[in-house]
Amino acid sequence: MSKQTIAPAKTISGGLSVPGDKSISHRYAILAALAEGRSEIHNFSAAADCRSTLECLRRLGITVDVEKDRATVHGRGLRGLKPPKKKLDAENSGTTMRLLAGVLAGQWFTAVLTGDDSLRRRPMRRVMEPLAQMGAQIRARDAEFAPLAITGAALKAIDYTLPVPSAQVKSAILLAGLYALGTTSVTEPVRTRDHTELALAEFGAGVRTSGATVRIACGPRLEARQLAVPSDISSAVFFLAAALVLPGSNLLISGCGLNPTRTAILDFLATMGAPISLVNVSMRHGELVGDIAIRHAPLAGGVVSGPLVAQLIDELPMLAALGPYTEQGIEIRDARELRVKESDRIAALAENLRRMGAKVEEFPDGLKVEGKSAGKLRGAEIDPHGDHRIAMAFAVAALGAQRNSRILDAGCAAVSFPDFFSTLDQLLDR
Repeated sequence: MSKQTIAPAKTISGGLSVPGDKSISHRYAILAALAEGRSEIHNFSAAADCRSTLECLRRLGITVDVEKDRATVHGRGLRGLKPPKKKLDAENSGTTMRLLAGVLAGQWFTAVLTGDDSLRRRPMRRVMEPLAQMGAQIRARDAEFAPLAITGAALKAIDYTLPVPSAQVKSAILLAGLYALGTTSVTEPVRTRDHTELALAEFGAGVRTSGATVRIACGPRLEARQLAVPSDISSAVFFLAAALVLPGSNLLISGCGLNPTRTAILDFLATMGAPISLVNVSMRHGELVGDIAIRHAPLAGGVVSGPLVAQLIDELPMLAALGPYTEQGIEIRDARELRVKESDRIAALAENLRRMGAKVEEFPDGLKVEGKSAGKLRGAEIDPHGDHRIAMAFAVAALGAQRNSRILDAGCAAVSFPDFFSTLDQLLDR
């Protein structure tokens, strides 16, 4: 178990780039495998989750070459995947499991998707049910948990309304829709990230969006592409938060994805008083990309609830850990989904914030973290429960604490950001 000591810091400043976007990297790799020909994906995410997707594709007969941050995928077309000789191990990646479930639903063979202990505890019924409606046969442990044994079939198109907002479930249905006779539609109660729709269009699929509904026609010929993945805004948020924790800080994060379905975090921080500006903004492969500039300023605090939760789901751990540095604190409600992420994130946040001396009220669907009036945080031993976002959020919170903190199992940060701690350390003035 790796441990990382975090000492208090004075400021954080300079310029940096963060790894390629995880969500986009997953999608580009999967669609490149289903395309015809050789695709090159530059700035491919170094995250362990995305490497899990590449390894699963290899087991499905796809040749994948990786050199530094470039992934070359030799696609075999929609019908070119081969029956795997081994189980497909998604390790800790829920995105890998759910998106590949959609692809496997339309194949002519049976494949088994599994993962690590954490992933095997995460519920999969929400993705199983629509795929079963399309004609796939899926067997799961206790009818809900991985391993998932998926027997593909001749799928039929469906019109599906998501009961709970989920970009992963939406994506699984759209990927299955590539194989389903007719036109498949997915309607969302709340808009979620649309990277799958944009990537499908980039590869040549017939995908259309109208209001809250996305439609995809079956059987397109996907064409190999030369692509560049923008930097991951969900990784950038830890550095944005660090600048807001430490007075006198000034940062420029370059080449970030600014997809409107992902930038709610910038809007929310701005409403709290964060001075954020966007520069060098351009469009690349259907995705908005630009640089984010931020400097330190006092933060008011705020409440995250209702539809906003789905738009901030990955950033909620950092927002909660930022709560003690705000004037009024942070309250998060309607976020029961956090209970079934890589950890029970609500419980993990409450536990570790209390270890640092913060005042926290925990709810079934969220928590309330008191602001500066509750007193300065103190250094503590942090248990991230194997969750990369918890580890990184508390590394940032520890920068403004009294005395050193120690992050247990700090290596779990590699799930999304292998070089997080070294990158952070290079920018700090202690």
